[in-house]
Amino acid sequence: MLSEFLGTFVLIMFGLGCVAVAVVGLPGSGRQTGDFGAANWVIIGWGWGLGVVFGVYVAGGISGAHINPAVTLAFAVRRGFPWRKVPAYWLAQLVGAFVAAALIYAVYSPAINAYNATKGIASRAASQDTFAIFATFPAKYYAGGLWGPLLDQIVGTALLVALIAAIIDQRNQAPTGNLGAFIIGLVVVGIGFSFGTDAGYAINPARDLGPRLWTYLEGWGGLAFPGAGTYFDNYWWVPIVGPLVGAVIGILVYDFVIGQVLDARAEAEGGHEPPPPPGRSGDSDSTITREGTVEGGGVEARHGRT
Repeated sequence: MLSEFLGTFVLIMFGLGCVAVAVVGLPGSGRQTGDFGAANWVIIGWGWGLGVVFGVYVAGGISGAHINPAVTLAFAVRRGFPWRKVPAYWLAQLVGAFVAAALIYAVYSPAINAYNATKGIASRAASQDTFAIFATFPAKYYAGGLWGPLLDQIVGTALLVALIAAIIDQRNQAPTGNLGAFIIGLVVVGIGFSFGTDAGYAINPARDLGPRLWTYLEGWGGLAFPGAGTYFDNYWWVPIVGPLVGAVIGILVYDFVIGQVLDARAEAEGGHEPPPPPGRSGDSDSTITREGTVEGGGVEARHGRT
């Protein structure tokens, strides 16, 4: 739990920090003479990707560095991760995200207050721009509809989890030299650049819910819960349900399209058994009956059927 807490904390520190730089840091610091425009999105995309890389490197050797409740759920569904550990992982991830949001707020509160003062915004509850530092909301073109953002979160997280499954699968073309964490970070960069403007690409329930809880306590009010802004309402549940559904779809698609072929190939080549499930090799409740563990990108996985 401490490992998942710290890994998620590192992820959220870099992720929220880069958004704070783009939204209030550069505009209020005197270091930016004009609007960055689309370049701000590049800062955000790379910041979140690097946050994933560093979070995985921090936590991978202890907990497998899920650092995302959706990944934990997918590994429980198809990788033999013990179901009894799922609530503990989820709690650790949520608390890590919450504490990171609190620290980012402590660092950037002067910039947040200065931004609101410059814009003539008297109440944080009316400051959607500064709320965006911490949690997500849908694009204007959805006109308040929730199905579009929900679909976006399902698709984005399905891509994330399916690609994680591919990257850590040693029977496929997994990266070597402990580069898995970096490649998974690039996946997050790619998702941000491809789908990010739809709904802020949370693709991680803890990433959104933890900071959202913090903003509610610090005065952003209805923007946080129920998730009501100038053109959307009752949004808070979308970045939770969407990623959880998408994660299960992603792992099932990978296993059905690719995994079963790799299983058949391994059997034809001599019945070589795949590695054990996520978690350390000493876990007696992980149904570890096979040789060794494989740690690709810090995320250990059982690559066969469960």
